Amino acid sequence: MRARHASHQARRAREFEAFVAGAAGRLLHAATLLTAETPDANPRARHLLALSLAHTYACWDRLHGEDPYDRTRQYLATRFAREIWHRYGLLGRARRRPAGALGVLAPHERLILVLRLYEGVAEEQASALLGLPVDRVRTICDRATATLLRPPPAPAPPVAAKAATP
Repeated sequence: MRARHASHQARRAREFEAFVAGAAGRLLHAATLLTAETPDANPRARHLLALSLAHTYACWDRLHGEDPYDRTRQYLATRFAREIWHRYGLLGRARRRPAGALGVLAPHERLILVLRLYEGVAEEQASALLGLPVDRVRTICDRATATLLRPPPAPAPPVAAKAATP
C-alpha cells in the first residue's frame, strides 16, 4: 500500500512539474501584466503565481480531465481581484500607480484586459469568473483599450516661458 501511494505521489509530482515547465512563463507574464510591474522587478506577480500554482497542486488529483492551465488562470484572476478588493476597496481609491505599461489603468481594468485580450477568455467566461454582467465586462474592456490607445497629453509649457513671452 505504501509503495503504491509513493508511486502515485511521484507520478503526480512529475505531471505537475511538466505542467509548470510548460505554463509558468505565460502565467508569470499574465501575473506581471495584472500587477503592472516591470518584467525584471515583479515580486507581487511572482507571489501571485506561486499562490496560484500551490492551489493548483493542492487540487491536482481533483482536476479529473479539467485543464490545469484554466484552473490556475482562474485562481490567478480571482486572487488578484480579491487582493484589489481588500487592499483598495471597490473602486481602488488611494492607490499608487504602478510604473509598468499598464500602470495607467485601474486594477479591475487591467484584470479584464488581460483576461480578454492576452488570455483570450470570452466575455461570457470573464463575466462568470468575475461575477459581473457581460455588458459591464465589455464596457470596461472597451474603456481600458481606449485609454491605452489614447496618446499621452502634451506636457504643459513652463510657467516662466509664458511670462517671458510678450
